[in-house]
Amino acid sequence: MAKIIAIANQKGGVGKTTTAVNLSAALAAKKLKVLLVDADPQGNATSGAGVARGSFRRSLYHALVSNENLKNTIQNGAIENLYVVPADKNLAGAEIDLVDIKAREYKLKGILDEIRAEYDVIIIDCPPSIGLLTINALTAANSLLVPIQCEYYALEGVTELFDTLARIRRLFNPQLTVEGLLLTMYDERTNLSAAVAKDLRDFYGKQVLETVIPRNIRLAEAPSFGQPVTVYDPKSKGAEAYMQLADEVQSHDEKSIRKGIERAAAKPHDAAE
Repeated sequence: MAKIIAIANQKGGVGKTTTAVNLSAALAAKKLKVLLVDADPQGNATSGAGVARGSFRRSLYHALVSNENLKNTIQNGAIENLYVVPADKNLAGAEIDLVDIKAREYKLKGILDEIRAEYDVIIIDCPPSIGLLTINALTAANSLLVPIQCEYYALEGVTELFDTLARIRRLFNPQLTVEGLLLTMYDERTNLSAAVAKDLRDFYGKQVLETVIPRNIRLAEAPSFGQPVTVYDPKSKGAEAYMQLADEVQSHDEKSIRKGIERAAAKPHDAAE
């Protein structure tokens, strides 16, 4: 059963789509079967993962609004084990079209539940806003990963997103956890990046991931070639950082499994007492 990770931040330009594409590709490179769901009408995750614009007739919009079977929308990504539910400009209309649908906040969850047994990981790239598409993603997800640009307005955006997270837990998805806060566009040459990283780690502690995504020209170039950076330049610092992030995300699952086993093993002992 696939773990579903929503990647969201209502601030634009923080590396959200870059993270969705390259984390998906890095996990796929580790032989996991990965589905990248592009829930952003801009469709940048679609093209960045290797699905050319205009090369598909059905998108996430048709699955959400027209009850198209999600399997009919899935495209092959740039590498083996990477699959994409594409988005295009039609998805912008979903915010309006979903309003009158019963249980509209659970629409994405319902269609993903039908296919999640076929994948190891499902990653959702959310739009840079807290509308129905993002709410659907957070309702469907097991965890939330938040990319944060290393700049001084970062804390403001995170605080607002955590307020939204609390509401989603209360109203729709009490099991939603925080995968982590991911520092992006880190420039080791500046005091600013180091200061922002320190502030975030001091404030949020272990919720901030150990992996840091550096500013890297290869990361910026890769989307124009329709490739994840792990394909475009696998030896670049950007590619290495996302492979490290994939390892860290996998380690979270291993820790959860170990804790579950430990709890299960403790139950008979507790009952005997």
